[in-house]
Amino acid sequence: MGEDRGLACRGNSRRPHGVRYSLTLHEPYGKRVLGYDNAHAVKPPKKFKYAGQRVTYDHKHRHMSDKGVPYEFQDAQQLLIDFFNEVDRVLKEARQK
Repeated sequence: MGEDRGLACRGNSRRPHGVRYSLTLHEPYGKRVLGYDNAHAVKPPKKFKYAGQRVTYDHKHRHMSDKGVPYEFQDAQQLLIDFFNEVDRVLKEARQK
């Protein structure tokens, strides 16, 4: 169960590739367990705190409480491949519990 959206938009500093997207996977009760989107900015992980203040909009949420980690957007096809690979991983982990 999930919600998937992708819209073409004019390229800008937040979305230089010109694609606005939100791909999510939800558990049966509606909580998001995985998401890829570029709806808001995320800061790089703390381990990169000296690498500059680069803020990215392309990111993924790896679990329910994840605020998001940067995602390297290449193109729409690769986005879908990466998302569905993660969906397979999450579902496999859920089956093993």
